[in-house]
Amino acid sequence: MPTVTVTRRVHFNAAHRLHNPAFSDDENVRIFGLCNNPNYHGHNYELEVSVEGEIDPATGYVADLGEVKRLVVEHALRYLDHKNLNLDVPEFRDLNPTTENLVVVIWELLEGRLPGKLKQLVLWETPRNRVEYSGS
Repeated sequence: MPTVTVTRRVHFNAAHRLHNPAFSDDENVRIFGLCNNPNYHGHNYELEVSVEGEIDPATGYVADLGEVKRLVVEHALRYLDHKNLNLDVPEFRDLNPTTENLVVVIWELLEGRLPGKLKQLVLWETPRNRVEYSGS
């Protein structure tokens, strides 16, 4: 059977502050701008989860996208949605919660837990800014 990639898009909200304690306050503001707000700020993230596999001849599916969504919610979104990434998510206690770092953390939460092979994550921070990750 052919190998095909299918993608499910999900949504979550989270707040964060981009800050490096090794930098001065002025340097943090220069590098991170408004994202360095000491009172945090939020995003309406869109996450595209792509899995790859052979088409099942009985169902015609690579993966049931409803099941992909359920597993993404169970293993990642319940952990991240409506959270302050800096304060509520242990991975970001010593890791700057940039979108680049966030997509890697999400990969680690999902890898091995979805039907098919996790092929790519695309994390949209805004309608204009996105990060893609396909594992290491």
